[in-house]
Formats: sequence, C-alpha cells, structure tokens
Amino acid sequence: MPDLGTKYLGLKLRTPLVVSASPLSHELDTLRRLENCGASAIVLFSLFEEQIRRENELLEEQLEAGTESYAEAPTYLPQSLDFHTGPEEYLRHITKAKRAVKIPIIASLNAATMTGWMDYARKVEDAGADAIECNIYFLATDPNISSPTIEDAYLDIVRSVKSAVSIPVAVKLSPFFTSMAHMATRLDAAGADGLVLFNRFYQPDIDLENLEIRPNVLLSTPHELRLPLTWIGLLYGRIRASLAATTGIHHHEDVVKMILVGADVTMMCSALLKEGPEHLLFVERQLEQWMADHEYESVRQMRGSMSQLLCSNPAEFERTQYMRAVKGTQHLRQDDMLWARMRSD
Repeated sequence: MPDLGTKYLGLKLRTPLVVSASPLSHELDTLRRLENCGASAIVLFSLFEEQIRRENELLEEQLEAGTESYAEAPTYLPQSLDFHTGPEEYLRHITKAKRAVKIPIIASLNAATMTGWMDYARKVEDAGADAIECNIYFLATDPNISSPTIEDAYLDIVRSVKSAVSIPVAVKLSPFFTSMAHMATRLDAAGADGLVLFNRFYQPDIDLENLEIRPNVLLSTPHELRLPLTWIGLLYGRIRASLAATTGIHHHEDVVKMILVGADVTMMCSALLKEGPEHLLFVERQLEQWMADHEYESVRQMRGSMSQLLCSNPAEFERTQYMRAVKGTQHLRQDDMLWARMRSD
C-alpha cells in the first residue's frame, strides 16, 4: 500500500488527515473515536481571551461578594491575584486529551492583547500541547487602520508567541491581504512554523421576521477549496513553513488536489460534523486507492508536483488559470443561450 506518512510543523504524522478546530474536540470520547478512525492529529477548539477575562471577572465578583458586611473581611479573604485564574478548563482539557490519545494535540488560541497571546501560549504549552495554532480572527473595520498596521500586528503576534514557547507555532490566516504571497513570506521570516489556509469569517445574517442581526454559521462545501488550493500552489517551495489546507476538504479528491499543489496536511471539519468521525476511514481508504491506481508510492512523491514552482511555465500559472476560468464561463453562457433558444422553439 502507498505510504501516507507526512510531516507538519516538524511533527511526524501517519497520514495528511488532520481534524481542524471544531466542537468535535470538546469530548474525550469523540477524540478517541477520531483517532480510531484515522485522524493523524487534532486541533482543539479555540480558547478566546474574552472567555478568560470573563472567568476572571466572575472570580473577582465572588471574592468581593459580602465583603462590605464585615470590617475584617478584606483582610482575611484572599485577593484574586493569589489565585491562578487562567483558562483552567481548557488547560485541563489539553492534559486529558494528551492522556486519552496518542496522536498530536494542537491547541488553538485567539487572544486580543499581546500579553494575552504570550501568557496563554505558555500555559497551553505547559499543559502538554504539541503545537499551537494562532487563530488570528481579525476583521479590519476601522477605516483609520492601514494595511501595513494590520500586517505588522500579525507579525508581532507571531514573534511574541514564538519567543514565549518552544513548541511549533502555526498561523491560521484569512485571505484578505493585498499581497498574500508577500505576507506569507514575512510570516515565514518571522518564525511561523506553519500557515493554515484559510480562516473562514462568519458573517451575520438578518432575521426579517424579528428584524434582528443573528449569526448564521454555514458549513463549508467542496467548492470552497479553490482559494486555498490556489494559494498553496503558489506558495509551495517558496517558504519554509508547513502548509495546511483547510476549508472545503470533504472527499479524498479534495485531499489529493491539495497534496498535489503542495499541502503537507489537509484539515477537515464540516465533513466530519455532517458524516461523523467514521468518514475519515472512508477518505483514507479512497486516498490509498487513488494513489495505487495512479502509481504513487507515497504522499511525499505527490506533494507539490502540480504547484506553480513545478509548472512547465511558472510565470503564466496565475494567468493561465484566469484565462481558463473566463473561457469556461463563456462556454456556460453559450450553453445557456442555446438552451433558451431550444425552449423558445
């Protein structure tokens, strides 16, 4: 059988099938099921700094409750600073997850301050995480903040987290950069061990009956893999950081495409939420069969073989894709016009 082994963030993985951050990682039993079904690593659900702030506020309220009733109370009640008020539940979950499974556990962190990024990165490392995924979920809505300012903030986060921990650090990015290739190169130079392409921004929707703004989380579809596929194909061989493909990975064909353009791993979420952990078994079997049918001996042999770097005419990689897409839409329009004439006749 073909060798499905790969490396991501310096970690040796059995296959390129990784479970991305999702509610599936909340329960230890589900983590065990994912491992038994073939997951080579699991990214835990994200820890948000706002959650930790609220935890601190609640503890502060509990410590101060009733202190106004007794004059001596402030002197004998311990102050909040005497307690470890960090993300205890999340840290305990990391430790339990490491005991429950043998595959790598990657912590996902979303902080709001530089101090938060560094402090919580240290804590998740101490809890036993094998790596950290910095989930930099930031939508630039302030018209006074410039693009260079936003990009520098990303770089500062990477440098700070890297300086705080010794485990590998990946960055989960959005595609909304003026020069994605340049930004990827800068993050690579700043020390990022991996880039996860791409983060999905969850836009709100409007409830027309109640006239309210409400969240509307939509699961991904295979069509969404085109964007990460394009950029991984362009970045492969040009940066040292590992490349992880996420968004739109549902079937073995999606995995194959991402590996061919240069992905080290593919991350699945929506497909597993729909089909369950057992879907991993099916995808792995189909991946092995495809590789055998096409005479590939290993994932390593496949990786990057269809990237821009190895394209016969790399300079025209993007232009060729654009021209083919435009011609494809022209054919679709011609087919629609022909169908309309047939119906009118």
